[in-house]
Amino acid sequence: MSPDEIKTILKLAPHPVEGGFFRRTYTSALTMETERGVRAAGTAIYYLLEPGTFSEMHRLTSDEIFHFYLGDPVEMLQLHPDGRRSALFTLGQDLSKGQHLQLTVPAGVWQGTRLLPGGKLALLGCTVTPGFEFADYSSGNYADLAGKWPAEAERIRALTHN
Repeated sequence: MSPDEIKTILKLAPHPVEGGFFRRTYTSALTMETERGVRAAGTAIYYLLEPGTFSEMHRLTSDEIFHFYLGDPVEMLQLHPDGRRSALFTLGQDLSKGQHLQLTVPAGVWQGTRLLPGGKLALLGCTVTPGFEFADYSSGNYADLAGKWPAEAERIRALTHN
């Protein structure tokens, strides 16, 4: 299937901030009080990447679990709040090569995701607990992030809009 066919079937729309295409598929009826206010206990989305798109460097105030559904592998960069550690992961179906079908990004960790070179599409799912709200989303700035993680400056440039 092509990215356009998947977008039509799953009713995906452009993500208004992050990049890629998405649709929320679940919001828990259960709510919880957090330091940021009342949040759904959990939310889930479909998330699609195609050439020319990426999930910008961002961080959430909740944990996020990525689920790889189909398509080509994607690379995820994680930058940890201590300003020293970074990690690079591949989400995909080739478990023998260390690819992940599921991957957790802890709250407060900067993250960005893109297709590996030559990739045509990747369909992922994301589950967020406590549930996602745009007020809990922070976009990464290239200069700020590259200044704290200079060894990852090239990847950060590819995963930021500014």
